[in-house]
Amino acid sequence: MEDKNYKPVKTNKVAENSSPFTGVLGWLDNRLPVFRMMKHEYLDFQVPKNLNYFWSFGGILMFCLIGLIITGLVLGMHYKPSVDDAFDSVEKIMRDVNYGWMIRYAHMNLASFFFIAVYLHMFRGLYYGSYKEPRQLMWILGVIIYFLMMATAFLGYVLPWGQMSYWGATVITSLFGAIPFVGDSIVTLLWGDYSVGDAFLNRAFILHWLIAFLIVGVVLFHVIALHMTGSNNPMGVEPKDTRDTISFHPYVTTKDLYAFLVFILLFSFMMMYSPNLLGHADNYIEANPLVTPAHIVPEWYFLPWYAILRAIPDKLGGVIAMVSAIGILAFLPWLDTSKVRSSVFRPIWKQFTWILVGDFFLLMYCGAMPAEGVYIMLSRVGTAYWFIYFLVLAPVVGWKERPLLVPDSIHVATKLNSKK
Repeated sequence: MEDKNYKPVKTNKVAENSSPFTGVLGWLDNRLPVFRMMKHEYLDFQVPKNLNYFWSFGGILMFCLIGLIITGLVLGMHYKPSVDDAFDSVEKIMRDVNYGWMIRYAHMNLASFFFIAVYLHMFRGLYYGSYKEPRQLMWILGVIIYFLMMATAFLGYVLPWGQMSYWGATVITSLFGAIPFVGDSIVTLLWGDYSVGDAFLNRAFILHWLIAFLIVGVVLFHVIALHMTGSNNPMGVEPKDTRDTISFHPYVTTKDLYAFLVFILLFSFMMMYSPNLLGHADNYIEANPLVTPAHIVPEWYFLPWYAILRAIPDKLGGVIAMVSAIGILAFLPWLDTSKVRSSVFRPIWKQFTWILVGDFFLLMYCGAMPAEGVYIMLSRVGTAYWFIYFLVLAPVVGWKERPLLVPDSIHVATKLNSKK
């Protein structure tokens, strides 16, 4: 006999026919609603209607990450992480493994294109104010991803065990020795010996893989944060109603597909015709601890931070400045005091942001040059502006600047632009 004093239990079961799919797909989706979630979060997901091609780099970055993991898996099957065999195993991949040359060049150039796309992705977020409320956590997760990318790329650069691999590893790992009290212990832990050698190479191989999959996990959180807050847009105005948005498919997918095809064309041309353009010739010479290269430089995507490191005469000060130059990005949502999100409506801030882009390339150039004379002076100027931009200009300009009139909604601004 049913007792009316108790309410029926709410079951967690999904109705048998609640899936938008039919057949086998519907049966699976009713029991594991992955397809339903993908349809809701991607195909039917509403995005601002005024997105430009800068918003295509998210998909390009996902492709690069998947490509790096797949090519890395194949390379890892043939690589031998020991100082006696590492260099030869890479040469064997290039010469004896079927399409090994193509897989290695794809992995190398995907890493470079990954960083190119990341820098453009970060610039877009900086220029259009994607770090502001309510997207602070998404921005911070992006900064964490960048730190992890740097660690993975550095460890991957060590693995071929060429001259730049060895000496780059020696220089970078020795920087930890500048940390007071525990620095020497950290260096010994990293090396696993009294110098960079077999133990360190094994650590680099394992950590290269481990951090790569850690990046995948943080990227998933980054995407979830994006879908919780929605995409920013070039005007920095939140959508008000359905007139301000369009569905992700087919509109954004078509635009992303075009951007992806252009990316593939550029990547394929680089890989087939000039695969070593962004590399260093010395890394095709086997590592020799007794022969120091005339000029030790990291990969091109580390050069701005390398210039900041060398701009400070003190070793510990240089390490702090280098880490702070990247870490300061995570605090930008609170350093920027302006109520207006996009630089489109901030004429003064826009100029300083473009100067920052030039400053980034100046630091990159100085990082590739010898640490002497005018290059050190230019590095110090570039380093000074980098920190002034974030610590002084962001709060002061945000407080003093008079922004342009921001449109009330996206669809109104779109109509005004179409009439011009």
